[in-house]
Amino acid sequence: MRDANLTWRKSTRSAAAGHCVEVANVPAAVLVRDSKDADGPVLTFAATKWTDFVAGIRAGEFDRPGV
Repeated sequence: MRDANLTWRKSTRSAAAGHCVEVANVPAAVLVRDSKDADGPVLTFAATKWTDFVAGIRAGEFDRPGV
């Protein structure tokens, strides 16, 4: 999706090396792209599924043991 009106943002915790993703919100969906390849592919997630994913991150569901 190449829309000049999209507001892409990345986490304030993203590393200086730029290893991160950017997200943009559209009605009923969240778009995700690689910050190093702004013209590359864009993944689309239903807004409800994205909310569930973020909740899982905050709950530690995806934390690696011992790290």
